[in-house]
Amino acid sequence: MKALLISGSRNPQGQTARAADAVLDGFVRAGGEVERLFLPTMRVERCRQCDERGWGTCLKEGHCCIPDDMDTIVNKIKAADVLLFATPVYYGDLSESMRAFTDRLRRCVPRMADKTGIAGKPTVGVCVAGGGGGGAPTCCVSLEKVLRTCELDMVDLIPVRRQNLEAKLAQLGLVGEWLFTGPTSQ
Repeated sequence: MKALLISGSRNPQGQTARAADAVLDGFVRAGGEVERLFLPTMRVERCRQCDERGWGTCLKEGHCCIPDDMDTIVNKIKAADVLLFATPVYYGDLSESMRAFTDRLRRCVPRMADKTGIAGKPTVGVCVAGGGGGGAPTCCVSLEKVLRTCELDMVDLIPVRRQNLEAKLAQLGLVGEWLFTGPTSQ
């Protein structure tokens, strides 16, 4: 069983990475394998709102016309068994790289003719706030909204603050183990 991490963090050793790694470590302990994608190191452009109505091939054909890493990421999503989205919280919301990716994903996936490998895929979101930490819950709401639009099965959303990261690492590991056992939202 394979988990795919899609991270909106630039720092592979920062707080968001520590939280995501705890989930993935639990998944590996349970017998799974993982793959990590760091959006800031990939080419994912923001939506161009191609035509005068703000749409393009995403509306007509369920895919984006921008030649970047988007198709590669979507294919990796399809190939994974479970997904983990992890993002630092910036101003109470997703990081810019996560926002660019999810904005394009939400335009394409609902219009794809074949959603096999995406619709219903168990997904966990982790939003890690530095600073005062108050934006983690609102970031979780934002992430859930866009990923549910993509028809992913949001089985858990976990707000984390820098103040409680150490206390939540064990819980995050248990979430990874639980992901391996096959969570359902029913």
